[in-house]
Amino acid sequence: MLAGVTDTHPLPAGLSLEQRASLLSGQDFWTTTALDEAGLPAVVLTDGPHGVRRQEGPFDTIGIHRNVPATCFPPAVAVGSSWDPSVAERIGTAIGREARALGVHVVLGPGVNMKRSPLCGRNFEYYAEDPLLAGVLGAAHVRGQQAEGVGASVKHFAANNQETDRMRVSADVDERTLREVYLPAFERVVTEARPATVMCAYNKVNGVYASQHRWLLTEVLRDEWGFDGVVVSDWGAVDDRVAALAAGLDLQMPGNRGVGDRRVVAAVRAGELDEAFVDVSAARVAGLARFVGAAAGSSGVAGGFDVDAHHALARELAAQCAVLLRNERGTLPLLRDARVVVVGEFARTPRFQGGGSSNVHATRVESALDAVRALAAADVPFTPGFPLDGAGDAAALREEAVALARSAQVAVVFAGQGEAEESEGSDRETLDLPAVQVELIRAVAAVAPRTVVVLSNGGMVSLEGWHDEVDAVLEGFLLGQAGGGALADLLYGVANPSGHLAETIPLRLGDVPSSVDFPGEQGHVRYGEGVLMGYRGFTTLDRPVRYAFGHGLSYTTFTTSDLQVVATGEDTARLSVTVANTGDRAGKHVVQVYVATSAGPVRRPARELRAFTPVVLEPGERRTVTVDLDRRAFAYWDVREGGWVVPPGSYTVQIGASAVDVVASATVTLVGDDLLPALTLDSSVEDWLGHPVVGPDLLEGFAGWLPDLPPPTTAEGLGMLRMVGSMPMRRFVADMGASVPADELDRMVARAATARAERVARP
Repeated sequence: MLAGVTDTHPLPAGLSLEQRASLLSGQDFWTTTALDEAGLPAVVLTDGPHGVRRQEGPFDTIGIHRNVPATCFPPAVAVGSSWDPSVAERIGTAIGREARALGVHVVLGPGVNMKRSPLCGRNFEYYAEDPLLAGVLGAAHVRGQQAEGVGASVKHFAANNQETDRMRVSADVDERTLREVYLPAFERVVTEARPATVMCAYNKVNGVYASQHRWLLTEVLRDEWGFDGVVVSDWGAVDDRVAALAAGLDLQMPGNRGVGDRRVVAAVRAGELDEAFVDVSAARVAGLARFVGAAAGSSGVAGGFDVDAHHALARELAAQCAVLLRNERGTLPLLRDARVVVVGEFARTPRFQGGGSSNVHATRVESALDAVRALAAADVPFTPGFPLDGAGDAAALREEAVALARSAQVAVVFAGQGEAEESEGSDRETLDLPAVQVELIRAVAAVAPRTVVVLSNGGMVSLEGWHDEVDAVLEGFLLGQAGGGALADLLYGVANPSGHLAETIPLRLGDVPSSVDFPGEQGHVRYGEGVLMGYRGFTTLDRPVRYAFGHGLSYTTFTTSDLQVVATGEDTARLSVTVANTGDRAGKHVVQVYVATSAGPVRRPARELRAFTPVVLEPGERRTVTVDLDRRAFAYWDVREGGWVVPPGSYTVQIGASAVDVVASATVTLVGDDLLPALTLDSSVEDWLGHPVVGPDLLEGFAGWLPDLPPPTTAEGLGMLRMVGSMPMRRFVADMGASVPADELDRMVARAATARAERVARP
């Protein structure tokens, strides 16, 4: 009999076991089971996260390509590069309004998994390779969406960072890495934004399916973070329904014709499952049903949603997400009367979202070609340059593009990845653009006076082989249905580029810290890079990159000065820094705050992003930005202590133009945590000798207990102790026989424990 569950939600009285169990799985693909007699309506859940994918017709199948029209906003790959919580929140708000208008109660998103590898086929749905950036943006999205009365579902919990073998692969990752890299984004969303639901992942974590991982779903998510909503499975992620329920998974989706419910009822009646698990999870689902019932009754959107206004919003926000990577000789922005030619099928046939369950039936799609022609004062010729489907004479198309480029002042080439190369369910095999596109870029750049490359891709692509031959590169990622208009606005300077990379662009795939282990083999993927994922690894290992995490150019210029950092407590600090717009255009600058330290007993990354703040400045405007750094900004996860520890010592606070370009730094000394390590007979000899309370006495005792050994104060004696330094004291004592008195060691253990307790208890 499993126990240990407490009820936190009222459950309608008088429900039978079968009725309560029926609440724990869907009645079909997209709705929960209604209990009209108990006043509990069905809850409609649909895919997100960058738009409402509400299926048309009955919900008895998945129906990915049969959806009602909705606005396709910029996907997370783009929003991540905005570095702006207001962008994420405004998207969440608009999605919430559309969901209400379409009769949807929970939109599945946002996704805050880490971009461990640029090859992950679903990276277009995730924000960043940094947990702080992803967590802040995810929390903002949830706040915006839930303020409209529509629940969110932060996903995929946890360590779901690849598509290869995603339904069963075991992500084998140590606890420190989980705590510092792969869990904090979820933690921030849960504790700050209180999402209605959390979606568990398909994969296993250290050999246990996430759907039945009690440590994740109960001990961490509920007991530590205080989550009181519904844990829902990813669609088809439940392996053992009874084990999943006992672990903390409330709602199994989709419905499986009552099979899981019957297994739960049978397990209760056989005495294999405590009925309290059913009651608690049923109460949580009932609470969600009551919530959406009240929201639908009080805040429905009459007459649907404003399609035109939301399209305009999508265009405005998309312009804040693209990243200007390169801009030699002031090539951008384009002059309205310049002789511009547009090359590349993506200009006419936009790539604006990824493939799979998040694919939104857009209300309209705006091409960059049409938008460029609307802004230009002169005629803008176009040629496709390459075929999208492989059909057609690529050489002839390329020659046509070269001929057109010769007549231009600026050739703008639109390149990128097709949807088939980037979709849920499979990972990419290469970072390279298709060879036909690389050949086109190089051929055009060889004849055009100026060449601009505009990229459309959900996962990072390599710039090698052509980067140095072009004048400007605008990374557009996937910008949603109005991305074409946003790109035109950026090319002509109607909008000022303000995006910054949320992931590193490497020189080689082999330089990526996870490349050796990704995507694993034989059912396991080892997270061998540990905490050195993404930019943490590139900076710590001093590996050069093409463009670093945080990089992004503007049409104006900014300076940073007067950085000051002061301690505000034993483990907190406050910084102030002045930012000035020294150019002739208004622009948005992102203050990126990193922390570097060597304090403590574990290896720390060279620097870690610990705060960021977007600042909008008019030409010539200066502003002082103040940022508070809390305890977690300086902490690491100590596996021995089982918690966050701030070691005493010096910490360098850095302002970066990117993760590799530090423009200002200042050092602060923190008192940190005054901890004494725990000491047992399983602790190593080295741990014992280094203990500040009992170490000196032990060293002195060795001289009397082990007279045949060289004195530990001599070089020879210290050398011998170093040889056995990693040996557990219990084994050392056994090998030394009666020479080392066990009772004296027990007294030392007690002294160490007392001293530790006294230090922990200090205010």
